[in-house]
Amino acid sequence: MSQARFQKQQREKARRERAAAKWAKKAERANAEAPEPTEPARAQDEVLAELAALHARFDAGDVEFEEFEERKQRLTEQLDVR
Repeated sequence: MSQARFQKQQREKARRERAAAKWAKKAERANAEAPEPTEPARAQDEVLAELAALHARFDAGDVEFEEFEERKQRLTEQLDVR
């Protein structure tokens, strides 16, 4: 076997090994468990009801815009969107 052919085979073998390692790492990440939520899960109906009440208070003028946006952001983060 010529040296050039041997070197080419070695490069191709290394390339296949790198591709296999990359695929295994990707599969491992896909199968990894989701991190535990930092806050306990709340019922979606409860979050939506609180969001509706917040909108009603904002429409009535009881809540300032900045406070409304901050609370709305916190509540929408708690929604389970899939």
